[in-house]
Amino acid sequence: MPGQATPMSGMGAGMDMAMAVRDLLPELVLLGGAVVVLLFALFAPRRRQTWAAALALGTLAAAAVVTAGFLGGADRLTFAGTYAVDGVALWAKLLVLAVTALTVALSVEWFRGDPRHGEYYTLLLLSALGAALLAGAADLMELTLGVLLSSSTGAVLAAYHRRSRRAGEAAIKYYLLGALANGAMVYGVVLLFGLAATTTFSGLGARLPGASPLVLVAGASLVVVGLAFKLGAVPVHAWLPDVADGAPAPVAAFVTSAPKIGALVALARLAAVLPEGGVGWRPLVAVLAALTMTLGNVAALWQDDVRRLLGWSAVSQTGYGLMAVVALGRSPLAIPALLDFLLAYVLGNLAAFGVVVELRGQADRARYAGLARTHPWFAAALVVSFLSFVGIPPLAGFAAKLTLFGAAIDAGYGWLAVLAVANTVVSLAYYARVLGPAYFERPTGDAPDHAASGAAAPLPVLGTWAAGGVAVSVGAVVAFGVWAGAVLGAFGTARLLP
Repeated sequence: MPGQATPMSGMGAGMDMAMAVRDLLPELVLLGGAVVVLLFALFAPRRRQTWAAALALGTLAAAAVVTAGFLGGADRLTFAGTYAVDGVALWAKLLVLAVTALTVALSVEWFRGDPRHGEYYTLLLLSALGAALLAGAADLMELTLGVLLSSSTGAVLAAYHRRSRRAGEAAIKYYLLGALANGAMVYGVVLLFGLAATTTFSGLGARLPGASPLVLVAGASLVVVGLAFKLGAVPVHAWLPDVADGAPAPVAAFVTSAPKIGALVALARLAAVLPEGGVGWRPLVAVLAALTMTLGNVAALWQDDVRRLLGWSAVSQTGYGLMAVVALGRSPLAIPALLDFLLAYVLGNLAAFGVVVELRGQADRARYAGLARTHPWFAAALVVSFLSFVGIPPLAGFAAKLTLFGAAIDAGYGWLAVLAVANTVVSLAYYARVLGPAYFERPTGDAPDHAASGAAAPLPVLGTWAAGGVAVSVGAVVAFGVWAGAVLGAFGTARLLP
């Protein structure tokens, strides 16, 4: 009878629910692993806290295997159209998992002196879960959940050195600016929901054309502000250099990498469904990209603290990444450029911060003088990282930058590509301020016994785990640059669902 549930309809609903749960299996693995790590950390003795890192790595490996299993499958929206399982989301999740695994490697020896540091890995997994949710969010409520989960865990991670004034200051700035930006985003979500009577991106794409232009622009702009905070883009970028400088160095590497992946994909997914004529989002994102890359590069020119320099560099890199969003719908290079940029950026960023971690957080630029003599491998790692940021072949950043510039030109934004090239040239200056002394000056701060003999006292290093993380990151930057064609071919088949 009409309106009466039949056994077959109930069976179909059950199968649909089982399929939807299967679609979220990577996220469920992360969540379950975080709970396991937390319970272990609560009951394990202090001498066993480091084992939580092994549990976290096992969780990340399992989530990566499950995620990779979805590649090549059908792109689809699940859970009533609120979550996307498409090529872009899957590649982004794999990047988030890789970043988190490398961060774990950088963290083991850094936090070993903390008697109860096992909980740290729970926060790391939950923050990775927030970034993964952002990458797959196809609904404004899902988007809000991902932003809040990533932000709340990020603030705690930034303040994990509880007795450090700099860490506390960085975390407070991150939290307060995040509260402002996230609050604005929630207001934007409410406005868009009021216009479309739905929060799904597919519903927004169908119902927003013809809506009140003023309210539409206000709502979309407020949501973009929330995502710009996660990206570290103008005008809510001020937290990023402070967190890069004050947070524990492994946390700085993570917070300046993983959230960008999810937020940039989420912004692209939202922009793709906004009515271009009613909002004019493309010129808006282009202006944000121009301001962000220019401010980041100009501010980095004056930095004598390597960690703050990397923070401002992260701001400028966000500006480059926004170029891929500008090109969406106008260039076939947009999606490959987006994913390849994220791949090149996060690996180079982890390599650079990994060197800082391995040098026990040493950030004074003067102390990097003569690094090529005392620690040649770490100096080489900085060279690879910085030259990849600039876009020098055959490193991963070269193909990423070239594809970004091509996508912007295809989209009719040649002026933005020219500005990006000019900014890239400017960035050479502040990277050279670190690399030049590292290779062409004598080491400073020699110990008396070494000074008498003319030999340099090398900066103390942390340990093998962090060194391994640096080596993997650097090797990946080189490998993905050499095989850039295959990488771009794989990314070229990825689809971005509304």
